[in-house]
Amino acid sequence: MNYKKYFFLLGSVVWLLAAGCASQTGWQPVVDPYNDPRAAYINQDLAECKVLAQRVSGYTPEEVIKGGLIGGAIGAASGAAIGAAVGSPGSGAAIGAATGGTSGGFYKGMDAETAYKNAYIRCMRGRGHNVLN
Repeated sequence: MNYKKYFFLLGSVVWLLAAGCASQTGWQPVVDPYNDPRAAYINQDLAECKVLAQRVSGYTPEEVIKGGLIGGAIGAASGAAIGAAVGSPGSGAAIGAATGGTSGGFYKGMDAETAYKNAYIRCMRGRGHNVLN
């Protein structure tokens, strides 16, 4: 059985889905302009804070790939060790790599998204805006 082909296919699908779910390109905080003395600067501040938040968090699709590669390597090593104990190190490595890569990719992606959103909100509040989310 060709485990490399299945691992590559599964990994590619997972990374594309995770990268597609990344909201750094479309998400922005909701700002209430009522009684905001800097209401005229909301759009400018949104654009500037977006850039700053991306720099703080890293780019989510890249973080997903990094996490997937690291998780896949760790999963392959542990899967090979477990598989060797039962007589099938190749199968164990393939299963471990797919499992580790998937979970590592999702973890890094979600971590980067959280950092992005928190940095974006902090930046807008730091500029004196009333951020609702």
